[in-house]
Amino acid sequence: MNKANRPLSPHLQVYKPQITSVLSITHRATGIALVVGTLVLVWWLVAAAAGPGPFATVQGVLRSWIGQLLLLGWSFALFFHLCCGIRHLFWDAGYGFDIPTVTKSGWTAIAGAVALTAVSWIWAYASLGGAS
Repeated sequence: MNKANRPLSPHLQVYKPQITSVLSITHRATGIALVVGTLVLVWWLVAAAAGPGPFATVQGVLRSWIGQLLLLGWSFALFFHLCCGIRHLFWDAGYGFDIPTVTKSGWTAIAGAVALTAVSWIWAYASLGGAS
């Protein structure tokens, strides 16, 4: 069989997106986002140790609309990664492999991530007295 006649391996353009594939890809993407967020956290900590000037610079960036949007995205990534990780723990224990449960647990992970993100941001703004 020559190379031109060989069958293609299944890939993303062949499969119809399903909740399992979308969550798997999103889980990986949020893992990458969490690495970037950790680098921003390190930048913030180094700036805090460096003195008031550098710290004020980082605080200014994080309090800007783009900084707030990034923080919102990172907090969603954290909660999404957490909820999907808990879902995977159940799978590791051998539970929830039937299709209806897989679909329900996927949507539950999404809803949980959205709810936890919203609650944490509402709590943060309430305790800090709103945006400064």
